Order: sequence, then structure tokens, then C-alpha cells
Amino acid sequence: MLGSEQGGVVEEWLSEFKTLPETHISTYAGSLHLKKSLVPALYRVIQDTSSELLEPVCHQLFEMYRSSEDRLRRFTLQFLPELVWVYLRITASRDRQSNGCIEALLLGIYNLEIVDKDGNSKLLSFTIPSLSKPSVYHEPSSLGSMGLTEGALSHHDLIRVVYSGLHPQRETFTAQNRFEVLCFLMLCYNSAVVYMPLSSYQSVCRMSSR
Repeated sequence: MLGSEQGGVVEEWLSEFKTLPETHISTYAGSLHLKKSLVPALYRVIQDTSSELLEPVCHQLFEMYRSSEDRLRRFTLQFLPELVWVYLRITASRDRQSNGCIEALLLGIYNLEIVDKDGNSKLLSFTIPSLSKPSVYHEPSSLGSMGLTEGALSHHDLIRVVYSGLHPQRETFTAQNRFEVLCFLMLCYNSAVVYMPLSSYQSVCRMSSR
């Protein structure tokens, strides 16, 4: 259960962000880490699916994720492992009624992430550089002793490796798409994992061990 003090912290956070002027968003995002009692309180709300604060919390986390401010997006992202775990736990119990706002938040993040800033479907990829071009790690001429001449290397262009292809928009979870959507969401989390706080790492460990 959420204590009255923690509930007050969450309610203050909810009202504070709603009235925040656009010009103050960057400053606000930079000060979130100073609210030491906020993150534990939000975890308690997410874990207690009967809490009346769960729906407004999910809505506000989504509004933060829609922001162009990266620090607000990461603030929401830190709760993703816990949200995924709670969603799976509720799904297994077939309690669909208390699952709605968490499901909507997860699908909202997914649908935002599968498109670029212009609304076009995007591929997630990385590029393997050509050995024929010098880098901080090598000079092409130094590879001659390996039987690879600069002329031979020049025939090998940059290689683009796609690790996540085009994904369709989803309006609801089904047994057929659940695994795909949740895996993609965790891929998004992993791409920002270096920015996550300790509490988020602990949440990942709890999720993985259950």
C-alpha cells in the first residue's frame, strides 16, 4: 500500500508537471533527480494496480515520453522493466480491468519508437566501417602483412547491419504480438541503459529472476 506521505509526493508531481510552462521544461527535467522520494513512490504506485493514482501516473509518464526533452524520456524509461513485469503478472492473472492503463502506456511508447521524428517507419541498424579507410584503430597499410592489400580492401564498402526491422503500429496486445512488442520495448531500454539509475537496474534484476 502507498503511504500518505508517498501519495502526497506523487500527487504533487502530477500537478506540478501539468502546470509547467514550456520554457521551464528543460530546467524541470534537470531537477528531477533531486526529488529523492519521488522514484520509490512511483514504483509503489506501479506495483499496486489497485491504486487510484496508477492511471494518472501512467498518463503523465507517457506525456513525459512524448517530450522532446531526452531527460524526461529517460525518466519514463527507467520504469519500463517494472511496467513490463507488472503487465505480464496481471496478464497471467487475467485481470484485464487493472491492466488497461499500463497496457496503454507500453503500447504508446512502442508506437512512438517505431517511427522517426517525421512519422516514417524506421530501421534500427549499425554500420561496420570499411577496413580500407583509416580510423583511430588502424591504418590500411598496416594490414598488408595479413595478405589484405589496400586495393583489395577498397572493394569492401561499409556494411549496414539491421538489428530491428520495420514494425507495424499496434492498438492492442494480443497473444500473437505480445512477445514482439515487449522485446522491442526492452531493446529501447537497452539502448539507454547507461543513463538508468540504480533503482532501474534493480528492477531489471527482479524482473529477470521472477
